[in-house]
Amino acid sequence: MDPALQPIILGSRGSALALAQTHQMLDALRRAHPGLRFDFKIIKTAGDLKTRPAVLPETGVKGLFTREIEVALAGRRADIGVHSLKDLPTALPAGLILAATPKRADARDALISRGPKFGELPRGAVVATSSLRRKGQLLALRPDLKVVEIRGNVETRLRKLQEHMGWHATVLAAAGIARLNLKLADWGVVAHPFAPEEMLPAPCQAIIGLETRADDERVLSLLQPVNHEATFQVAMAERAFSHVLEGGCRTPVAAYADVHGSKLTLRGAVFFEDGRVRFRDQIIGEAKNAEELGKTLAAKAKAELA
Repeated sequence: MDPALQPIILGSRGSALALAQTHQMLDALRRAHPGLRFDFKIIKTAGDLKTRPAVLPETGVKGLFTREIEVALAGRRADIGVHSLKDLPTALPAGLILAATPKRADARDALISRGPKFGELPRGAVVATSSLRRKGQLLALRPDLKVVEIRGNVETRLRKLQEHMGWHATVLAAAGIARLNLKLADWGVVAHPFAPEEMLPAPCQAIIGLETRADDERVLSLLQPVNHEATFQVAMAERAFSHVLEGGCRTPVAAYADVHGSKLTLRGAVFFEDGRVRFRDQIIGEAKNAEELGKTLAAKAKAELA
């Protein structure tokens, strides 16, 4: 078959959220290139297996949700890897690059409760989350809360909240709820988003990352129309901040960048699990220097944490 007629294959995990993101990318690529064929294949990763570690940091063990997709890219069994960018390790295998990021969705975390807003939860309320980053920030805002572990995908967590009547709330990413098109009223709950200033998100939360082979000029050119430059810049800043601070995989690290005109503002923080703030600061600079800004803020954090 003429290589120009072969479909471009997107590699994806098989979870509901991963498939929602992949279909979003298929639609965008088909609109951008109506004369080409795009398809996808589901690739099972170590993170999808029942034998995976029971307790994970927020962004997982390095490569747990991405490594098998990268192997497929390197072996030319897939052409584009579709990732939740917060799951993609900051150091990529030789020959692969982060090529594009569509426009970021809502990066905020949201309190999911049976009605009360965060400040209205009763004293000593039980909030379920598996994220040390969220736990640290919840306790920084409300030291009286009791934070308990919860595992599973979005719908599993909503079901567990229904079943545990002694639990008052959980915290989920607003983007995941939107991408799954969940009607929270059907679960008897409502979402109350936190402002980023209240709860900084995980680095690259709500960003889809498109990974491909660094030498595949055709695919790289096909991805250019779906890349959102400002999102790519904030991703570079947040990933650089995270990369420099990597080491203790259970360290609760948060980062959020936004671009206004030519300027990028990056906020970064590191928390103790009990809610004490280990580091919190921001940096403002030229968006074109996004990666350097991330490294600079992380270096300041490392110096203060030493």
